[in-house]
Amino acid sequence: MLFDTHVHLNARQFAEDRHEVIERAFEAGVNRMVVVGFDEETIPIAIEIAEQYESIYAAVGWHPVDAIHYKESHLKWLEELSSHPKVVALGEMGLDYHWDTSPKEIQEEVFRKQIRLAKKMHKPIIIHNREATSDVIAILQEEDAQTVGGIMHCFSGSVSEMQDCLQLNFYISLGGPVTFKNAKELKEVAKVAPLDRLLIETDAPYLAPHPNRGKRNEPAYVTFVAKQIAELKNMEYEEICQITTNNALKFFGIK
Repeated sequence: MLFDTHVHLNARQFAEDRHEVIERAFEAGVNRMVVVGFDEETIPIAIEIAEQYESIYAAVGWHPVDAIHYKESHLKWLEELSSHPKVVALGEMGLDYHWDTSPKEIQEEVFRKQIRLAKKMHKPIIIHNREATSDVIAILQEEDAQTVGGIMHCFSGSVSEMQDCLQLNFYISLGGPVTFKNAKELKEVAKVAPLDRLLIETDAPYLAPHPNRGKRNEPAYVTFVAKQIAELKNMEYEEICQITTNNALKFFGIK
């Protein structure tokens, strides 16, 4: 029993074989997933997929890379969608200093507005953070984001940064990069991450784990992430599957 907490089945890379990808995930024991929408194109598809499959859910948010295209009408749209019975979180939202597509101040403004919306709607949040950890943590602190809690999606920081996130009532979600041979710091995070705050994900179609690195990722591959974490923590694979699934069900409020 596995729960892929962050997957983009709504991406164009799955347009031709989405159903087959989902079936492979189910066969691999991945019986629950959250499809994350992040712009005008992907949000409606995330909702559509969640409506089609009982065990698939959706999250809706505005990605920092696309902050430059944000309009006030989008926030109203997100508010309306957050009441959908299959929408379990708001996001992904955050800051991205790697891709120079949206000015930092615009990213920050869109990020803060989404946190405030999440607090208004009593929804947890999913954080995208790329090369912006200190600013992300500062904004989460300033906006009292711990009142709704959230997920540090595809966490890539240090053990010290993980501790800062844990103090903010956030979960640490690990994806394919934890399986990379050169990911020494991330493997240390996996070793010490508290079991009651640990989640797993693929971020498919991106960041495929070893031994599929460089290929299209898919939710079935979350098994490689769980196996790596089990090895690093010296635990049974089935234990990690059960613990991370229970954590996800609790976080998303799924019965």
